Amino acid sequence: MEKGKFRFRLTGILVAMLMVSNVLSPGIRVSDAATENPSSGDPVISKLKPEQAEGRGYQLVYTVNAPLKATWDFKTDFASQILLTNKFINSHRLVSRGQDVVVTETVYYNKPGMTFKWQTTLFPEQHLLKFVLLNAEECGQKFHHGYIQLEAVDAGTRVTQVAYFDFFGVSFWVNYPFSGGMSHFLKYTANWEQQAVLKKSGKLGSE
Repeated sequence: MEKGKFRFRLTGILVAMLMVSNVLSPGIRVSDAATENPSSGDPVISKLKPEQAEGRGYQLVYTVNAPLKATWDFKTDFASQILLTNKFINSHRLVSRGQDVVVTETVYYNKPGMTFKWQTTLFPEQHLLKFVLLNAEECGQKFHHGYIQLEAVDAGTRVTQVAYFDFFGVSFWVNYPFSGGMSHFLKYTANWEQQAVLKKSGKLGSE
């Protein structure tokens, strides 16, 4: 009986581990390579491996139902207070802005004692933004960088965001399928931005 109980418990633990590694939140798809074009409201998340030996990454692709210019204006308005309507952001401020380089500071709800200092380089002609976390070590990370590419499509604007990062517990965060994991965070962020762009451009509620 004791052996049977032990095997049953061990099986339950293994099943739980597999669920954490592979099961995804409802409505979110995570794959090893992006092979689909998302429709509006349906973000596609792909797991990536960085060039470094360690760390993880992702590619997030979604469509905003707004013109390319409106989406670009939203993404490059680094002083906008609408960012505070994102439930994951406690505070945000523009530190400095040169011709094409911007530095911002953001405090996230799950890291209230840390200020993340981001540097974003703008490439307006390509509708491309490259970002890097300047104080990664202070924020408990080894590195965090990536880019955001905007493209005009029939439905509006396709947004492709790619990021690479490494920190303690990164594998758990990337694979955790519930609230607090990477998939939940990215899905919420994409859906929030789809609405926020429309609100800022005045399109939301006007139709």
